Amino acid sequence: MTTHLALLRGINVSGHNMIKMDALKTTLEAIGFQNVQTYIQSGNVFVDTEEENAASVGFKIKQEIFKAFGHEVPIVVIGKSDLEKSLKNNPFLKEKDVDSKKLYVAFVSTTLRSDNINDLKISQFKPDEASIDESRIFIKYAVGAGKTRFDQKYIEKKLNVTATIRNWNTVTQLLKMYEER
Repeated sequence: MTTHLALLRGINVSGHNMIKMDALKTTLEAIGFQNVQTYIQSGNVFVDTEEENAASVGFKIKQEIFKAFGHEVPIVVIGKSDLEKSLKNNPFLKEKDVDSKKLYVAFVSTTLRSDNINDLKISQFKPDEASIDESRIFIKYAVGAGKTRFDQKYIEKKLNVTATIRNWNTVTQLLKMYEER
């Protein structure tokens, strides 16, 4: 049995793409996922399955969400190691007195190249900062996520990927939940 974490993008935001987590859990259990567990309303869903391929799991969840709720929801499926690497490789954690409330991680659907950071043209968003690591983009917002144009839509457009962003508190909580499973 493999545990996957599906990160759903754009659900329950400002009254759009509304999905109750209890209903989502029931829906995913009905198609064979086991030990389904959700965390907060923004779409973080743990599932256990015999399927090892993360992309296949994401596709199955995406299809079922559309069938059950009528929403086309982009999904990035990650594993425990992705969260562990987020903690280990985030360069902003090495900064003295860093405010973790300004730290975010964009999880993307494909492996990134180190030169993709140039494609993002992050310098035009200063004082916001970003760094790339495999399939993650570490972000430090100077003011806050709601006050920048360096967001998920921009990342997706520039890198031609599916992306979903989680704040640092959520990332650390998801890792804790993974470890408790």
